[in-house]
Amino acid sequence: MAATENKAKLRNLHIAPRKVRRVANLIKGMPVEEALAQLTLHPARPSGPLVKLIRSAVANARSKGMKVEILAVKSIMVDEGPMLKRALPRAMGRTTPIHKKFSHVTLILGESASPKPVRFDLSKAEKKPKKEKKPSKSTKAKTAPEAKAEQKKTSGKPGFFKRVFRRKSI
Repeated sequence: MAATENKAKLRNLHIAPRKVRRVANLIKGMPVEEALAQLTLHPARPSGPLVKLIRSAVANARSKGMKVEILAVKSIMVDEGPMLKRALPRAMGRTTPIHKKFSHVTLILGESASPKPVRFDLSKAEKKPKKEKKPSKSTKAKTAPEAKAEQKKTSGKPGFFKRVFRRKSI
């Protein structure tokens, strides 16, 4: 492994390798920022652990002194991990095997010679302070017990026991 590469591994991910490969193949060759954006918006379950893996690899690269702006996903390999074997009882005393599969993911980040311009900005936006609401003069200040009593009266839903023990009048 050359000095311009960084390797990170995710072992024993409890998702089948076939499912992880579908998501992993989307980000091969992409710049890191774009890969993170793709995975963040992807609805599949493996995208969350892959985002964590990429962020970990980027942090490792930063600590080695590599330039994060020009990092790209050089390769990502998804291998089979251990398999838990279980059985499901079926009719006439038979069983059906159940294989709970695990994955090992290996990610290699490399510095690209010609960095592509960043299309996405994933930096956290600053939150604007909320404006305080001014209390209106028409509403008078109520104590806590009065407010709860009024809320009970205004809620149109009957209570639990009233719903369960409804009686028809005879």
